[in-house]
Amino acid sequence: MKILVVGAGATGGYFGAMLARAGEDVTFLVRPARAAALRERGLRVVGRDEEWTVEPRLVTAGELREPYDLVLLSVKSTGLDRAIEDVAPAVGPDTAVIPLLNGLAHIDALNTRFGAPAVLGGVAKVVTTLDDSGAIRRLAPLAHLAFGEQDGTVSARVERIRKLLDGAGIDAPVPAGILTAMWHKWVFITTFGAVTSLMRGTVGEVYDAPGGPALGPALLDEASAVAAAAGHPVPEEERAATLAVVSAPGSPMVPSLYRDLAAGRPTEVEHLFGDLTARARALGVATPLLDLATLHLRVHQRRADGV
Repeated sequence: MKILVVGAGATGGYFGAMLARAGEDVTFLVRPARAAALRERGLRVVGRDEEWTVEPRLVTAGELREPYDLVLLSVKSTGLDRAIEDVAPAVGPDTAVIPLLNGLAHIDALNTRFGAPAVLGGVAKVVTTLDDSGAIRRLAPLAHLAFGEQDGTVSARVERIRKLLDGAGIDAPVPAGILTAMWHKWVFITTFGAVTSLMRGTVGEVYDAPGGPALGPALLDEASAVAAAAGHPVPEEERAATLAVVSAPGSPMVPSLYRDLAAGRPTEVEHLFGDLTARARALGVATPLLDLATLHLRVHQRRADGV
């Protein structure tokens, strides 16, 4: 199976490196600067008592000439429109596209551009980051890639892809409803992001402050209410798992959104928060805390954009 990984960052780069290390036919579509760095140093994975490097096959925009069997789309939502156009030559009538973005707005964009039959749902759960050297640093053991057909069927291509990922050592569950799984990840990531971005601190710094323990549950209630109104209620065990992350005394954890915020970089505010709160309004769900987090991030975004 010919595989194209769009982006070689902390998420796509990690899964792509796992596939390449297993001997699969993997090509990475990257920007010229990233390509130059990878050609010089290779694609390195470090952390958690492991360190290994693959020599990646690379292409840049404009160099794609033929379709691939599988496209793993792993970019920030702010780069989605450009990535869709860059990858278009690689998407043929038999190509499966698995996006690894959070939220749901990208599914509509991909369905419009490539047709819904080409697009699967995907949920990546991996705790990695790019360090200053450009290596992918694994920070925690969690690393799995859930995926599936949008209509919930377990097709022959899903089985082939699952076997491929399993063979590379990637935990690749196929949930009964991938769109429901995407909603649940969205609830988690917006709750986690809102706790830390609103208070400008780590989970532990927020929780340990007077009044702090109430914030995580309140935000989770709002996000969960939107999911439930959309037909994707969050099971109690998943709510408990989210609360364990966002209500942990002394925890140093922050999401990538908070790291971007603290560094003055653009965030995925519209894709993650703007879309969720817009759906909440359409569904008649009140989300005052999430609305406040959205406004906070929009003010930051305008500053980052020089507005």
